[in-house]
Amino acid sequence: MEPDKQQIYIGRQPILDRRSNLVAFELLFRSGVEKDAHVTDDVIASATVISNVIGSLDIDEVIGKYKGFINLDAFLLKSDTIELLPRDRVVFELLETIHIDADIIARCKELKSRGFTLALDDFLTFDEKFIPLLEIVDIVKIDIMPLSREEIKETVAKLREWPLKLLAEKVDSPEQYRYCLDLGFDLFQGYHFAKPMIVIGKQLSPSELALMRLLNLLLADADTAKIEDLFKTQPELIMKLMRLINSVGTGFTRKITSIHDAIIALGRDQLMRWLKLLLYSQTSHGQTSEPLLQMASNRARLMELLAAHAGKGIEDEAFMTGILSLLDALFNMPLAEIVSTLRVGEDVENALLRKEGDLGELLKLSELFELNDLEGIANTLARLPWLSMEKACAAQQEAIVWTNQMVTGVE
Repeated sequence: MEPDKQQIYIGRQPILDRRSNLVAFELLFRSGVEKDAHVTDDVIASATVISNVIGSLDIDEVIGKYKGFINLDAFLLKSDTIELLPRDRVVFELLETIHIDADIIARCKELKSRGFTLALDDFLTFDEKFIPLLEIVDIVKIDIMPLSREEIKETVAKLREWPLKLLAEKVDSPEQYRYCLDLGFDLFQGYHFAKPMIVIGKQLSPSELALMRLLNLLLADADTAKIEDLFKTQPELIMKLMRLINSVGTGFTRKITSIHDAIIALGRDQLMRWLKLLLYSQTSHGQTSEPLLQMASNRARLMELLAAHAGKGIEDEAFMTGILSLLDALFNMPLAEIVSTLRVGEDVENALLRKEGDLGELLKLSELFELNDLEGIANTLARLPWLSMEKACAAQQEAIVWTNQMVTGVE
């Protein structure tokens, strides 16, 4: 199946600070072009999506409370359209393909004077031609993949001559992350933060065990009284549940004052969904796990929306598969060990552990969207005749909006 040449989709890759807090997303715009996407194709995609964000989408629906890094080539950089974006919510990344001349320098100074934040993208080694831009930009993104450790160190030392924030991009391993952290990088981006390494033998904390026990009670269709009794042993969980129920976003018009009423009002399906997301809202050390929370919620919702097109009534199973698929990264335990403690159906288990069946294909598809792998997406869609590129891209954008709304209710 060839991708629709007019279809555009949005990918998001998290950007973290030195404390591993999520602070921004790089928005990865791709058009449905041939397998080897060219820069010009991506620029067209970026321009189209920027136009859509300005014209029909609230920027908060795309990036939530975080900032959005957006790639610009020389044409987009000079366009007046980008000035319609909220200057406090976006960071303009200047692509490495931009030829630095007097007009580019003047335009960058103009944007800075209007309050926009600028970043220099895909920086490798120092060259004097960059000096005029280094005097203007706020952030430099160093692509560490092709550089040796000594080259990274030399580049960082040279850039310290300017009051810049340094972002290490394409950080794909714990060793790379630790090295860049020790060098003093301020921001980090890469696949290492999307799915941490698995360490065998970790034990679940009491709060994590309580969440797993609640999920098991719901999966076993236990009496509401049993669910309520378990909630009563978790004061912090009660507080979060009441906050969710009484929030404007739930649509309830009256205040809920008891655990029993909250369970009934929310409904078992929504309660189960919320508990699954809540697993990702904190680690066993009480710190937020925002990248995983964002990824798990987006993956689950995307799979649910994609499954709706199958007409097989597998939406709930698709959502559960998406949520559970990242528990190994959250708990640092083998996924098979976690799945064995839950009463999931055979189809869900086959999808999680072997990537088999429709659910397995949808899980592959969601992972490919996260990687911004256009060729892989097209190849997977070829095995799902009931799902088109157009429907998949629309679902992915809808999932992003839903994720931003849901994550607010669990943080």
